[in-house]
Amino acid sequence: MAEVLFKQEVVRRGEAGQWQIQSAGTWTEQGVPATQFSQVVMAHRQIDLASHRSQPVDGDMLRTADVVLVMTHNHRESLQAEFPEIAARVYLLSQLIDRSFDIEDPYGGSLDDYEVCADEIQKILTNGWARLVELIDRDVSLRA
Repeated sequence: MAEVLFKQEVVRRGEAGQWQIQSAGTWTEQGVPATQFSQVVMAHRQIDLASHRSQPVDGDMLRTADVVLVMTHNHRESLQAEFPEIAARVYLLSQLIDRSFDIEDPYGGSLDDYEVCADEIQKILTNGWARLVELIDRDVSLRA
């Protein structure tokens, strides 16, 4: 849901050609479809997830990323430990709004849990946009 909400926000801001957005799971299998509740929640937002398939995160993906956004402290710590060369570019999504909290995975929960999660992600992306751009600009200039 975060990937497609992020893509929708980029389009809403008229910046679609300027971004490359990918999602990957820290602990996932390749090719698993989005859950039924994810598909329903995104359909309410006119987003089709029928063709979405999961992919595990890998080093190549991370090394080419300007910024890596994760949902939980555990995801962040895991990626930073496994890929120390990108550790400084890994942020909690909640850090975009100058906070530090986990966004709980609604997997196994109710439709309402998925709605709450999607709403939370959307609010963070909308309200944290300036911080996101700042982080990307800073991290790109540090690597230059």
